[in-house]
Amino acid sequence: MNMKEEIPYKIYLEEKEIPTQWYNVRADMKNKPAPLLNPATLQPLGMEDLNHVFCTELNKQELDNDTPYFDIPEEILNFYRMYRPSPLVRAYFLEKALGTPAKIYYKFEGNNTSGSHKLNSAIAQAYYAKKQGLKGVTTETGAGQWGTALSMACSYFGLDCQVYMVKCSYDQKPFRREVMRTYGAKVTPSPSLSTNVGRKILSEHPDTTGSLGCAISEAVEAATTQEGYRYVLGSVLNQVLLHQTIIGLETKKALDKYGIKPDIIIGCAGGGSNLGGLISPFVGEMLRGEADYRIIAVEPASCPSFTRGKFAYDFCDTGMICPLAKMYTLGSQFIPSANHAGGLRFHGMSTILSQLYNDGLFEAKAVEQTAVFDAATQFARVEGILPAPESSHAIRIAIDEAMKCKETGEEKTIVFGLTGTGYFDLYAYEAFNNGTMTDIIPSDETIDSFLSRLPKVD
Repeated sequence: MNMKEEIPYKIYLEEKEIPTQWYNVRADMKNKPAPLLNPATLQPLGMEDLNHVFCTELNKQELDNDTPYFDIPEEILNFYRMYRPSPLVRAYFLEKALGTPAKIYYKFEGNNTSGSHKLNSAIAQAYYAKKQGLKGVTTETGAGQWGTALSMACSYFGLDCQVYMVKCSYDQKPFRREVMRTYGAKVTPSPSLSTNVGRKILSEHPDTTGSLGCAISEAVEAATTQEGYRYVLGSVLNQVLLHQTIIGLETKKALDKYGIKPDIIIGCAGGGSNLGGLISPFVGEMLRGEADYRIIAVEPASCPSFTRGKFAYDFCDTGMICPLAKMYTLGSQFIPSANHAGGLRFHGMSTILSQLYNDGLFEAKAVEQTAVFDAATQFARVEGILPAPESSHAIRIAIDEAMKCKETGEEKTIVFGLTGTGYFDLYAYEAFNNGTMTDIIPSDETIDSFLSRLPKVD
């Protein structure tokens, strides 16, 4: 393959081309996401309900279904300029290794100290917390990318940061934990003995390895019992997807710069921050009747909320103290096997993405982690980046789709999101390289047992 084609290896936007607004896809959705419900009254939550948990300005973004664009504050734009715009990379070497006529591009979000796309929303949420005059924030983290990003953002604004990290990740990823501590965060393995809900979970399940649902419960309790603190979240919420649209807006602008129209857009799916951020501007075109794309969400077979979950109201946390969201869910008590190493561990999915999926705007695939790490290794050896396990779910399907093009001879253009790097995920890479990694997929009986406990909401 000739590396001197008209399309460069890396498409960089100029600094002045960084988007100055976030895009709210809800403004173009005919079927709006269902509202969050108060767990006590089962009535839709309003500003007053949310203000004691989240920052006021973030709540305005959370509840706004009609404003298409939100201006990005200058302080956040200044921070973005440290690592944005991020490159859209043509995977020439991967194309050559696969022998495919497909053209493959990836939007690389790992070129910042936190190592992932999570910083895009972390800095925004820290900014609004600082603007509100808060002392600090609490949060949860699964594989650690969000906690790392938030600790960096809080350090920048001089905020206290308390992170509840899923216990199995806390044990498996000590270096990610130490980056958070280096930025001044307090990191606690979850479930812990420091909260009422943590103690309750441990009394009922003393050997649990934790889940994002557990950690969310602890972080919310910590925020609501400390004066001057609020809870922040790295995925799932409408506000988070809004901030992450910086990814998709830059991607589209870079593609438009060279007259490239993707046929297939692929993103990994856990709670929805990366997937929603990448695809929202393209989905917006579909909703407005301006273009059509094939969009694929890729999730782990060990935590398959889209492909095997139910579209229903459920608690966002294991402790059942958070609002109820209508989403694709496996049940708030579902805990992925500790064997699962690739992040994307949340039992549910963004309400925005859940509604779009239910409306048929994109498809979803579930993949086993051994196949994911096989794709990650293949990508690393030819493209020179060690990908995060989460991103590698998208890589797996991008490779599969490229190989279909090889079989048919079609020259499709594939774009996927490379959410970050995997240098803190070497425990999992070691298991794969040693041949000890296995696939544990929950049975229908197991999933049904958790879905049978969903709250009864009319």
